[in-house]
Amino acid sequence: MELNLIPKLKHTAANNFFLLAGPCAIENEDMALRIAEKVLSITNNLEIPYIFKGSFKKANRSRIDSFTGIGDEKALKILKKVSDTFDIPTVTDIHEVSDAELAAQYVDVLQIPAFLVRQTDLVVAAAKTGKVVNLKKGQFMSPEAMQHAVQKVKDSGNNAAWITDRGTMFGYQDMLVDFRGIPTMRQYAPTILDVTHSLQQPNQSSGVTGGRPDRIETIARAGVVNHVDGLFIETHFDPANAKSDGANMLDLHYLKPLLSRLVAIRATITNF
Repeated sequence: MELNLIPKLKHTAANNFFLLAGPCAIENEDMALRIAEKVLSITNNLEIPYIFKGSFKKANRSRIDSFTGIGDEKALKILKKVSDTFDIPTVTDIHEVSDAELAAQYVDVLQIPAFLVRQTDLVVAAAKTGKVVNLKKGQFMSPEAMQHAVQKVKDSGNNAAWITDRGTMFGYQDMLVDFRGIPTMRQYAPTILDVTHSLQQPNQSSGVTGGRPDRIETIARAGVVNHVDGLFIETHFDPANAKSDGANMLDLHYLKPLLSRLVAIRATITNF
């Protein structure tokens, strides 16, 4: 698996899922450092390979007055500080071709948002940086269709592609995870389950996305049982006051017991 392409990633020899976790968006330096420190202490104890996640900007907001970021380079420098301070890799979303080269100077993994995963120019630009490219499955795409997104990365001279399932749109205001897609997508690339975004309830009349954080463990358990390679969990000390996606984020105080139970499940099914 392409985990060995990220030098700062620890515990890769442990037979665990890896974890991408952090706030939805970088709000300030203190918040990012506090979250990273707390998650790292948990993952080190449980021997879970950990990548800190934080969006340096949010370009796909429902309303024009929604929080979009604190400034591109300011947020990217915070991501770099997190990486340097704790010696851990980082991942962030990119939305435009010009973002790829910029963000690649600061982070280890470039993430293509689900709405943009069919944008060939964006995927190719990310691939050409040489960074690991995490391709989020479009809510409108089948698992089988993701092989073509992975192939775009490979055809650009980069074999380090991951796929992240974040659910499929179900009706107008709900997401549904089809766990049959995990073994399908694992044929093409290491596959991650985005637990928290899979529980979003988008397109609310208020213009603010809702969610079901009470079902985080339900989705995460099912992913681990179905041999997903990694988990993606957005987490925050105070989700109710987070500037982005607070409705479906995990309260950080619950992360340790959750991961402890998931690691136990992983150990139980390892030989199956």
